Amino acid sequence: MDSIKFDKKVENDNLPWFKEGLKFECQRCGRCCRGEPGVVWVNKTEVVGIASFLGITQEAFARNYLRSINGRFSLLEYGNGDCVMYDNGCKIYAVRPCQCRSFPFWKSNLESQSEWEKLKKTCPGIDKGKLRILEDIQDNLKIYEARFG
Repeated sequence: MDSIKFDKKVENDNLPWFKEGLKFECQRCGRCCRGEPGVVWVNKTEVVGIASFLGITQEAFARNYLRSINGRFSLLEYGNGDCVMYDNGCKIYAVRPCQCRSFPFWKSNLESQSEWEKLKKTCPGIDKGKLRILEDIQDNLKIYEARFG
């Protein structure tokens, strides 16, 4: 009987600090879309989906909304750092890139509870909305890490 309790304790000790899950619901405030220069990577599948959503050809989408960086593609941004797809809200929210869909469940934000709390100061969706269970958070993190490592 004691070994069973011990095994459960060991198993629980290996779980991340967010083992009970985390609440997040995008408030569509645009704070993560505006103000700081950066990159929002898009792959071929996302280009196809976004172009279709916008009702334009992939070539027109690439010409007007993408930049090439070391053989990869990123959404353009305005001089002030705002994403080209942001205009009082994300114009492509329903088909936004993986990088945007997976936010805030990025490794850097999940490293510690203090990192999550720090993010809460700039993202009003943190600790709001439905509870995301551990398995869903880990699945999301795996998808992000596999793509952006």
